[in-house]
Amino acid sequence: MNTSLRCEPVIFVIFGATGDLNQRKLAPALYNLFLDGWLPEHFAIIGTGRTELSDDDFAATLQGSVDQFSRSGKTKKAQWDAFRKHIFFQVADAKDAVAYKQFDDRIEQLNNEWQVKANVIYYLAVSPSFFEVIATNIHKAGLAAEKDKVRIVLEKPFGHDLETAQSLNQLLRGMFSERQIYRIDHYLGKETVQNIMAFRFANSILEPIWNRNYIDHVQISVTEQLGVEERGDYYDHSGALRDMIQNHLLQLLCLIAMEPPINFNADEVRDRKVGVLRAMRTFTPEEVRMNTVRGQYSGGWMQGKEVAGYREEPKVDPDSNTETFAAIKFFIDNWRWQDVPFYVRSGKRLHQSASVISIQFKDVPHKVFPSETIESWQQNRLVINIQPEMSIRLQLQAKRPGLDMLLNTVDMVFDYNGTYTTPSPEAYETLLLDTMLGDQTLFMRGDQVEAAWELIMPILSNWQGRKSINFPNYAADSWGPEAAEALIARDGFHWFSLPSKAKQK
Repeated sequence: MNTSLRCEPVIFVIFGATGDLNQRKLAPALYNLFLDGWLPEHFAIIGTGRTELSDDDFAATLQGSVDQFSRSGKTKKAQWDAFRKHIFFQVADAKDAVAYKQFDDRIEQLNNEWQVKANVIYYLAVSPSFFEVIATNIHKAGLAAEKDKVRIVLEKPFGHDLETAQSLNQLLRGMFSERQIYRIDHYLGKETVQNIMAFRFANSILEPIWNRNYIDHVQISVTEQLGVEERGDYYDHSGALRDMIQNHLLQLLCLIAMEPPINFNADEVRDRKVGVLRAMRTFTPEEVRMNTVRGQYSGGWMQGKEVAGYREEPKVDPDSNTETFAAIKFFIDNWRWQDVPFYVRSGKRLHQSASVISIQFKDVPHKVFPSETIESWQQNRLVINIQPEMSIRLQLQAKRPGLDMLLNTVDMVFDYNGTYTTPSPEAYETLLLDTMLGDQTLFMRGDQVEAAWELIMPILSNWQGRKSINFPNYAADSWGPEAAEALIARDGFHWFSLPSKAKQK
């Protein structure tokens, strides 16, 4: 590890500590950071919730989760015993303002024991409906008074629409400074996503062609084979537009489209991202109909198993108007990107689970080769695979071996697994470490969240005010509604999808 980045003493107070997020993501991430030597000598994890648990009971629950979900595999006794000493549980009702005095007492006790003033991170691993009450009670109890020592972490969704996002931002800013607020989008912690900035800004050969003069269009696809599973009650009030595009996909778009930052300072990078969102074209009602597609999956078969349609899923309205698929053609009105379409799509119960960015370059101005030599001709394309594999591929035309002049597409590949032997950290490991270090580069700023909501509100309002009469309109294990293919085909393009792994090799 880089010892210059070693964290100061830290206390995590995790609200919703018995829930899925802590069990599946946070606890395994913290344990892996501990194994890799990133955590300081003095640290504590204080889980809290209404469930009556002792420290030992809570630690045993976390060990089971780490055994199941950690990338490092099952715990080893000596290592777990060393980690276990730092785990505590505090029974408390998040709505009970009096209970917060217990956190103050525990934090003070640890500070006295360590003989140092630790940083305190309040992690809200709870439903967004609890954000306001928990943040308010932390403030009222005086637990956030030391602005250089206290941070608050909030998961998505940050607001249900522009109005609620603005209201939540206003509330938080009245109690915390912006540098204390960490709005997590776990996609930004993924290794390949972070590498987009390194790939763009550490290589001089790309900048001259990273603009409207050379790039034909950009596609960003985040597709899932899974349905809504047990999240029907949440998802039916959210949908693909809120759940994925407003945050994850727009964040990826910003990384591709942003201007080069002057330095890697958090606010400098985030200023450039906000600049992209501010430059994106806001749709009129007519433009919403021309540039967007929504869909909802029906029942069918996935990998040999019969699956229910969205409206038959548990806790979903049988007459639901919620979209499980969304595709949008965006434009960025600035000098770099004017008239270059950015196509984004996301959906559930699709043929493939993948997160892919495809940047297609313009065709050569004149083809010098005879037509019979270029039957499989394709324009050059840069493909950034985020998952399931992590790679960056540049697709070029090359001559096939042989006496004839025949061209076909070949890949120049940077593959993480083939290049590095060290396993990549999980996204939450990166984000938790950055939170401890006080680095907000990969976290969303308040104005960035609001700008994203402003962009999608015309689409959201149009869809909510106009019931779709053709839902469900795509089958499970398909690539979504036919209208999504028509959206991109009108411009002479088609959606890019990853070939099977066998074909890639």
